[in-house]
Amino acid sequence: MPEILGGAVLVSSGLAAGVLFTHAVGVWPALQAMAPGQYVAAHKLVGRAYDPMMPILVLSSTLADTVLAVTASGVAQPLYGVSALLLAGVALVSQTQNVPINKRVKALDENAMPADWADPRRRWGRWNLARTALALAAFVGNVTAVMA
Repeated sequence: MPEILGGAVLVSSGLAAGVLFTHAVGVWPALQAMAPGQYVAAHKLVGRAYDPMMPILVLSSTLADTVLAVTASGVAQPLYGVSALLLAGVALVSQTQNVPINKRVKALDENAMPADWADPRRRWGRWNLARTALALAAFVGNVTAVMA
C-alpha cells in the first residue's frame, strides 16, 4: 500500500507543481501583457479548467502525504510530513489570496471595464509565485521521500 500511495502522491503533487509552474512561466506572462478587458476574458477562460481541478490535485496530494507521514518509516516519514505542510501552504495561499482575486476578476464585464479598475495582476502574480514555489518544494520532498 505505501508504494501505491507513494506513486499517487508523486503524480498528484507533480501535476499540481507542474500546472502552477507552467502557468507561472507561460500563461501568466501572456495574461500580464493583455489589455484589461482581454485579460478579464482570458482569465475567465483559463479558470474554467484550472479552478475545479487544482483544489482536487492539491488536497488529494496533501491527504496522501499526511497518510504517508503517519505510516512511513525512516527518513521518508518527515519528508512526507513537510510535503504535506507545503501543500497545505499552497491551499492556504490559493484560498486566501488568489481565489478572492479570481472571484473579483470573474465578476467583471470584459466589455465594460470600470474606469477606476484597480488592476490586481501584480498582487495575484506574487501570490501565484509563492504557491508555485511551495508546490515545487513539496514535489521535491515527495520525490526524495519515495527514493529514500
